[in-house]
Amino acid sequence: MDPTTFDDLDLKILQALEADGRAPFSRIAEVIGVSDQTVARRYRKLVADGGLRVVGLQDAQVLGYDHWMLRLRCAPEGAEAIAAALARRPDTSWIGLTSGGTEIVCGTVPRTPGDYDDLLLGKLPRTPHIVEIRAQLMLHRFFGGPQGWLRKYGPLSADQVAALRPPPAPPEAPSITPQDAPLLAELKRDGRATYPELQRATGRSESAVKRRLAQLFASGALYIDVEYDTLRLGYGVAAMLWITASPRHLDTVGRALADHEEIAHVAATAGPSNLVATALARDTADLYAYVSGKLGHLEGVEHVETAPFIRRVKQLTYRPPVR
Repeated sequence: MDPTTFDDLDLKILQALEADGRAPFSRIAEVIGVSDQTVARRYRKLVADGGLRVVGLQDAQVLGYDHWMLRLRCAPEGAEAIAAALARRPDTSWIGLTSGGTEIVCGTVPRTPGDYDDLLLGKLPRTPHIVEIRAQLMLHRFFGGPQGWLRKYGPLSADQVAALRPPPAPPEAPSITPQDAPLLAELKRDGRATYPELQRATGRSESAVKRRLAQLFASGALYIDVEYDTLRLGYGVAAMLWITASPRHLDTVGRALADHEEIAHVAATAGPSNLVATALARDTADLYAYVSGKLGHLEGVEHVETAPFIRRVKQLTYRPPVR
């Protein structure tokens, strides 16, 4: 396997995991036409070399939790240390350095109002090297979360994706209880954890674990997400787009962005800009073509601020750098 690029089989396995992150290797193998052993071997290689992680996450939008976007303008000498400290917090979902390393962009879902006050009104204002703090509440997600980006151009057909998706279950009212904490923690560590592993982590019977998982997935409170190295897809540039749309065009622009192949995530926000998006491009020329073309020509877009990532400190989960 080319050490720098995912091949067609890699992409099929990644898209299969986006369709159902807990699908058995045997089902993935049957749908894409290879052996179980081939899928298992490639999966292990993707985990070891391709940055692949399959994780279980709570959906803040479904559960009605506040989800905030933080923009922290920092002195360059302090940005990396502050970003690393934020990455270790369990209430941050992803963190990146933009604007030449002078700005930290961070997503956070405070577990309680007190956590929000402690971070935004307590810790961050007292942190040396932070020059400015902007906090924008996410109001509505147009694309991202349970919707995997590879569905926009991946190699699997619609029939193959449908064959991989788990059968629909009766809808459940979304809720998370304190008793779910061990189950959710284990799935955040490994979204493909086996039922015996989940049984040991929770102390519940295997049938109780299966029943509760089905309830959480049916309600949308829990979903399985997939993270991987987009550079190996040939997308060497990622950027935050802070977009201002006229209020009457806000929903139309958000829905249009959700359909753009370049957009991995887009949401409406409160704050100076009313849309925030993550764009992926093959290079800076490709990013320029998108911003000046497809994005710039959308009716209702009034202003765009583009902030390329120089490094992603945390995606869905955080692994400390190897020293």
